[in-house]
Amino acid sequence: MCRLFGLSSAPQRTHATFWLLDAPDSLDDQSHRDPDGTGLGYFTADGSPHVDKAPIAAYRDRAFAQDARQVASETFLAHLRFASTGSLDARNTHPFEQDGRLFAHNGVIEGLDALDAHLGEDRSLVRGDTDSERFFALITRETRESGGDVTAGIERAARWVARNLPVFALNLILITSDQLWALRYPDTHELYVLERAAGGQHGGRHLDHSGSHGRIRVHSAHLAGHPAVVVASERMDDNPHWRQLAPGALLHVGPDLRTTHRILLPDPPAHRLTLDDLRPDAAASQQAA
Repeated sequence: MCRLFGLSSAPQRTHATFWLLDAPDSLDDQSHRDPDGTGLGYFTADGSPHVDKAPIAAYRDRAFAQDARQVASETFLAHLRFASTGSLDARNTHPFEQDGRLFAHNGVIEGLDALDAHLGEDRSLVRGDTDSERFFALITRETRESGGDVTAGIERAARWVARNLPVFALNLILITSDQLWALRYPDTHELYVLERAAGGQHGGRHLDHSGSHGRIRVHSAHLAGHPAVVVASERMDDNPHWRQLAPGALLHVGPDLRTTHRILLPDPPAHRLTLDDLRPDAAASQQAA
């Protein structure tokens, strides 16, 4: 399945190093299917969004994903794509950018003709073929119609999709230059949050997180002295304070690192999909990597 990783250290601008496709450290790891794309999103010093991404379609793309990427931002978003909808092109690789926000999604939404019709002229926000970017376009529109309130935009968009479209999963992370939102829905895939004190569990320690099977790895010496909030598809170290978001929960991390969460979608999707309902390629993309 796709892997999500988000980090906020706001209002502190943090230097971090990312490996989006860390080298596997065992033959067993090498047996797992490689991602179809990798992407890293962050914000420059003037608050402008920036995305580095590539499909894993050639040696040069693999080299891009394995190279260490040293960046600075208050918020970060990384994604490993296992394709369910859309070809293996950069335009279909997460994160996506709209209205100065960055977005990545793990899951499957069907009924895309109905979603396109509902988007209307806002379908023009979508440059690729994925269900994920269409969902983001709906969030962008609903945020705009809510006066820029991102929480309301996510709520309105997610509720419409849950009521009207076949849904396997809607796990997402959305960031601005100083805020982060994460939604887990329904209970199909896991999504964890860690409110990390400065220096981690024992104090004075840098951040060094690594996903399973040699996937996303991030290192930040800066966070030896500053707190952060991390959201990820899996626990990425042995800190006991990782907690799983409840199904239907929306987490918001504010510009002061204050977190709030509430159950946004208490009920399962009206048209809930199972793996058996999905096309073979989509089903393969949603199983553990």
